Amino acid sequence: MTVDNPQDPQGTSMSYKTAGVDSGQKDQGMQRLGSWVERSFDLRPGEVKLPLGYFANVIDVGGVGLAVSTDGVGTKIIVAEMLEKYDTVGIDCVAMNVNDLLCVGAEPLALLDYIAVQVPHPDLLESLARGLYKGAELARVTIPGGEIAQIKEMIHGVKDGYGFDLVATCVGKVPLDKIMIGRDIAEGDAVVGLRSSGIHSNGLTLARRVVFEKLGWKADRYVPDLGRTIGEELLEPTRIYVREAVEMMQSGLRVKAMAHITSTGFLNLNRADAPMGYVLDNLPEPLPVFDLIQNEGGVGIEDMYFTYNMGIGFCIVVDPADAGAVHAIAAKHGVPSFTIGHTVKDPDKKVYLPKDGLVGFDDKFSKG
Repeated sequence: MTVDNPQDPQGTSMSYKTAGVDSGQKDQGMQRLGSWVERSFDLRPGEVKLPLGYFANVIDVGGVGLAVSTDGVGTKIIVAEMLEKYDTVGIDCVAMNVNDLLCVGAEPLALLDYIAVQVPHPDLLESLARGLYKGAELARVTIPGGEIAQIKEMIHGVKDGYGFDLVATCVGKVPLDKIMIGRDIAEGDAVVGLRSSGIHSNGLTLARRVVFEKLGWKADRYVPDLGRTIGEELLEPTRIYVREAVEMMQSGLRVKAMAHITSTGFLNLNRADAPMGYVLDNLPEPLPVFDLIQNEGGVGIEDMYFTYNMGIGFCIVVDPADAGAVHAIAAKHGVPSFTIGHTVKDPDKKVYLPKDGLVGFDDKFSKG
């Protein structure tokens, strides 16, 4: 769905939906898609270990858990095209997949990429590959294969001939008896948040509408509050959390759940299986880019928390006694961390943000 005018009727505020991303319509489509996809589970009975809805799934391959996930970079690619800088979105592509895979307790192993292009320019492909390699290096995965599709009739970009799309599928391993779905979360467990590197790879449609259309900025505009150009800020690669998360899982800590904070924000926490809610009463200040989008775009705080990570890109739910060790491991890997809240009994699995007076429930945040 797209709209010609991203503003509301009064021309003052914006949201993810008015920017052109209709999550409600997506959910309806997912229900129809999912009903057919889940039927495929019966074609090989017992092999698919999780229902749809988690960050990744696990397949029983002869007693070994093969974890799988797939994701792309989204409209962050348009920012790369605006800057003619193509060597970082490969990091995002790796990150969006491996971070999801971690959330079922898996260690990522390999990734297969799919690149669709208008024209297979060697400089474009080499730059994309350079980013994929850097992401693989950070995540400690291999790229044993992939696919390049030349579909000029379907792909269009900012610069003619340089339009592209980039997605990938990641595989990993997890012992079948250690698949992590949050079933063991108990009341009073600690929620530790790891700092994001910025906007990551979600909400770029809204961000682009605010800065490039409403404000009329160019991608090379320097923004003092950001300390760099707006294009550089939006293109900052998604942080990869593999090294610290794997160490946490393998160090004997009582890690009960992990959540990649992407679209729908902290509502990603309620994918965990336990009937628990989350009180996030100690969130750090959002990164400056989020203040810019909110203030300049007139975006409501409810939409900000629904669309963005707001400075926390990954969450770990642990026994309170293990929170200190989680912080120590994160610091060892150079990632700022915060104990941002705790769990409470709640069969509705609501997410409470007391500082902003918000309650997250049923795929939205609202004042409450």
